[in-house]
Amino acid sequence: MSTEDRTTGPARQSNRSGPVVAITRWMENLGETGFAYLLLTPVMLLLGAVALYPLLRTFELSLYQNVLSDPEFVGLENYVQLLTGTADARFPGSTTFLPGVSTSGSFPFVHFEGLLRSALAVTIIFTVVSVFFETIIGFGQALVLDQEFRGRRWVRAAIIIPWAIPIVIQGMIFYLMFHPSAGFLTGPLSDWGIIAGSNTLNDPFSSLLIITVADIWKTTAFMALLILAGLQSIDRSLYDVAKVAGASKWQQFRYITFPLVLPALGIAILFRTIDAMRIYGLIDSVSGCTTVPSLSCMVVATFDTNRGLAAAVAFVTAGIIGIAVLGVIYQQYREGF
Repeated sequence: MSTEDRTTGPARQSNRSGPVVAITRWMENLGETGFAYLLLTPVMLLLGAVALYPLLRTFELSLYQNVLSDPEFVGLENYVQLLTGTADARFPGSTTFLPGVSTSGSFPFVHFEGLLRSALAVTIIFTVVSVFFETIIGFGQALVLDQEFRGRRWVRAAIIIPWAIPIVIQGMIFYLMFHPSAGFLTGPLSDWGIIAGSNTLNDPFSSLLIITVADIWKTTAFMALLILAGLQSIDRSLYDVAKVAGASKWQQFRYITFPLVLPALGIAILFRTIDAMRIYGLIDSVSGCTTVPSLSCMVVATFDTNRGLAAAVAFVTAGIIGIAVLGVIYQQYREGF
């Protein structure tokens, strides 16, 4: 008998104890859900550090003025200026204050006079309208692409083309389409009273409408592909059972398709909402931020003159996006997804 085999009593008991053995036994006693969360913990910690540090740093910068040259601690003054409309936010060389912050002292985020001159109002209107129509049209495209028909592969590739076009090129396309003198769509739409004729790209309503249509044209494919992924994951045998039971097409959609595609639909809406809240490039390339403002436009406008105020606007924007994200997550949690 070897020395190792003769080892008994306290020596063998010590080999079966210790922190490593205790951790191993604790992991073995975890359920499937607990073990899954344990495996995700390192990734969550890493993503949390990567996401939270810039956010906290932005909040720290928002407490100062003149961040780069002679920074001055002002506390929450930048946020007070945003809420009272006393912040100086204008583009270099422009005498026009960026919509959403003015010297009138009125609350810029809720006043109804000149609603399209408010950065937050424009951002919310653009986000709600664009995401709504992108979801409806994308859902319809996904339902069509989920069917079996000849050339489906080519149709799937074709709808991605608008999404693949760079934002600047997309902006120039719609700029030329609706230019007051050169645009071929300006005349017909102005005759119908949809947009302004002679001042199309300088009119807030007309420009916001054009930018919203441009965004819908580009990113509907993104929604369609995400929703299509959810449709493809549905078990096809459920439809066979429904047909045998005599369910109509509408009943199949209502009780099978829609409930089972809701998780993918929620993720798609979440991604598009986050992206829409950060709209800037399309606005700048079509009409400019002085005509159609957004929260991102406010960040750009104040970056050179007061980076503390720019950080405050960015932090407020991140807070609004965070509220939207938590709302979608909570809704999915209530639905059991």
